[in-house]
Amino acid sequence: MGEKRAYKARKPGGGRKKLKPEYDAGENLKEQMDAAVVLYDFEMSLQTIADALALNPIKVRKLLITAGVYESEVAEKVQDTFEEYRETQNYKEAILSTASTLELSRASVTSYLPYQKGVYFPSTADKEKISVGADRQRRYRAMKRWRADSTEENFWGVVLAYAGVKFKTYSGLPFSYEIKKGRNGEYTKELWIDRREKSKSLAWSSIVLALGNIKGKVVERPKTLGDIRGVTYIYGMFYRFGLIDVPDEVKGKMRSAIFP
Repeated sequence: MGEKRAYKARKPGGGRKKLKPEYDAGENLKEQMDAAVVLYDFEMSLQTIADALALNPIKVRKLLITAGVYESEVAEKVQDTFEEYRETQNYKEAILSTASTLELSRASVTSYLPYQKGVYFPSTADKEKISVGADRQRRYRAMKRWRADSTEENFWGVVLAYAGVKFKTYSGLPFSYEIKKGRNGEYTKELWIDRREKSKSLAWSSIVLALGNIKGKVVERPKTLGDIRGVTYIYGMFYRFGLIDVPDEVKGKMRSAIFP
């Protein structure tokens, strides 16, 4: 036997080199998703979009689901069912349970779920742990839940889902809000409005009061919702939620916050 070669430490960054170092799978996926969304906005069919992008229609649908813009009863049912199982099961188990419950194949279930794994966190997960597409879907599902059953609890779910989202006031000033957790780990029923200069608190009771004061679709001014502390911000929130419409002359100042 020959002499044993001395150990030579591997240099940092060593290992097999990428065959295509310029290729970024994540970036490529994002580019495909953005292109699919643009074409979908022109009301093109999945097959037409697939032909234009040289993709499979099922992949196009999955891209649109990931972006949070594709809606269908089947997609919603699959995603809602999967999310329920995901709260107590791991990813693979939740897939199988969803397939069994809905009598679908495993491949069909995965085809109706977003690409980003971050979306598979339950609805109570922190926003930092989920993808942008997942965040849009969470907001959509929360609003759908409230419209189907307009309870105060379901509306609180909507407010939670929109935490951190950008809004604009009647005069066009941008703001967002956060909801802090108490010592018990539960969310407090108080919103903290971020206007950069300083934060202001907004009580949940004020939001509920304004909600009950909505009369008609178009709400001319914030004060129309009542003489309520923080109504300026509530007005912007309700417009973003789609609960009210605003006069045409102020839509330009507020509408840029609607599409992140």
